[in-house]
Amino acid sequence: MSETTIEQELRREAREARESGIASWKASLSLLGKLVAPYCGLVVATFVAMLFDLSGMLLIPTQLSAMINTAVTTQDANEFLVHGSLMLAAALAGSAGYIASTWLASRLCANVGRDLRMRVYRASLAFSATDFNRFGAGSMITRTLSDASVVQQTLLMTILMIVPVPIMCAISVGLAFSTDLVMGWVLLAVTLVTLAISLVAIRGTAPVFTRLQGYIDAMNARLREAITGVRVVRAFGREQLTRERLDETFDAYARNAIRVNYVFATTDLMTFFLMNGVESLIMWLGADRVGAHAMQIGSISALIEYAMLIMFFMMMAQFAMLSVPRALACLDRAVEVLAVDPEIADDVRPERLADARPGKDDAVARFEHASLRFADADEDTLRDLDFSVCRGQVCAVIGNTGSGKSTVAKMLLRFNDVTAGALSFEGVDVRRLSQAELRSHIAYVPQKAWLFSGTIAENLRHGRADATDEELWHALDVAQAGFVRELPDGLASRVAQGGTNFSGGQRQRLAIARALVRRADLYVFDDSFSALDFKTDAALRHALKPELAHAAALIIAQRVSTIRDADQIVVLEDGEVVGLGTHDELMGTCETYRAIAESQARKEASRG
Repeated sequence: MSETTIEQELRREAREARESGIASWKASLSLLGKLVAPYCGLVVATFVAMLFDLSGMLLIPTQLSAMINTAVTTQDANEFLVHGSLMLAAALAGSAGYIASTWLASRLCANVGRDLRMRVYRASLAFSATDFNRFGAGSMITRTLSDASVVQQTLLMTILMIVPVPIMCAISVGLAFSTDLVMGWVLLAVTLVTLAISLVAIRGTAPVFTRLQGYIDAMNARLREAITGVRVVRAFGREQLTRERLDETFDAYARNAIRVNYVFATTDLMTFFLMNGVESLIMWLGADRVGAHAMQIGSISALIEYAMLIMFFMMMAQFAMLSVPRALACLDRAVEVLAVDPEIADDVRPERLADARPGKDDAVARFEHASLRFADADEDTLRDLDFSVCRGQVCAVIGNTGSGKSTVAKMLLRFNDVTAGALSFEGVDVRRLSQAELRSHIAYVPQKAWLFSGTIAENLRHGRADATDEELWHALDVAQAGFVRELPDGLASRVAQGGTNFSGGQRQRLAIARALVRRADLYVFDDSFSALDFKTDAALRHALKPELAHAAALIIAQRVSTIRDADQIVVLEDGEVVGLGTHDELMGTCETYRAIAESQARKEASRG
């Protein structure tokens, strides 16, 4: 995708966002309100501490003005002492208020950021594959981490930099009017001019900030793609193309970021120029008013300080306000995730398996003319599946690539729900069971053996948290993972993210051991023997027989040798069952199965 295409897509999204802008902002602010609501005590404490900070800040120039006036008029030492003591008290109170308000605001925003991350993450856990693909992995990472950080930092800046501005302006202008009417109007004019400059800067940069989040998503997706597929890129010599694609995305982000920095630089220049100009104006007008005996000379220092404080706080608020649209966009993106109604949802009153069947049913899982069609598909992926997976037996599923074998396992785990017919587990329709209840009775070995960073023991205890070391070693022995005993640290050996420090076969055996640690009613092996050599495959299947005698086993495989001894073999072709029976029966009755078996036999003969 070229840089121009990326920008056009982002502009289109921006137009759509503007059309529904009011509703979007309401939803975003509503979410923010819900996140802040549990911490009302912290909000009040932060506001009180902020009042101490601002009061101390404004009292110091007021008392300094009084000291100067005292020095010019009465020269009373006691009055000097009183004003000096009040200045010291104001400095201490203001410092304490600033420290307290900063700490309380930081704690409040950290809690809000954490809660937002957890809400988005927990919502994503309920997504089906279709739900998740609506956003993409790169975007979900950005929404969970980067967006939440933007909201957290912007909320902190809002509390510390924007909220004090109206209070500071109102009190400063009020004190100026109480000192002299003309100087009060001057400070009011300064406030309005500074506000106008800030609003112009914000209006020019806010849309750019909103677009920057889209570019961050694009950079995240491109980087993940390049890093994940680095071996393929190198193998085909496509480093230059990958670099160019990354440069397109980075350049688009950089150009917009530089544009924002230009506006910042211009605004800084105007603000500092205005500060110096206002100081000169107040000194000139103040001298004239003192000469007219309208006010005292010490009041000039107080007025200058009031003006500098107003402009300083306005300038800080301006930087903070530039991040507000970006934070609202991030909140809106979080709302999009939280508003998704998961495709797979638990029943309002789910049944429990313990209460569902008083007697024993040989069929642990039963497909009753079950079909599956994805939401964005025009035809069924699986059609009219009708077979049972029985306790004490091994049921195998085989078929050509793309026939829907792995989708059968996903239906059992409710990663996808049947769209026609029924699928029952222990005699209960799986849609009547909660997902947690159903999955607690199933041990699953995925097609891609995934291990988590940590130790081997920690990975195995994902199957059952209270498993003893003896049970872990037993599971490893059954899974033919004897290599663990040869590692210096044994069960405490480190595992890299994804298990990349182990070979493909070792990862598969560790994943099988993890499933065996769980005492399940159904064990699902989704092409879990493909990375094993024939000798290890045979030894593993032999060791599994006594372990799975109490449960049902579903083996999804591509090699006929893996499932030859299965009690029942289901042959799939284009999502339909075209054969059902034992190996010997299918060799005589199912042309598809016979073709697969003969093809693999020829390959083995040519190797041998």
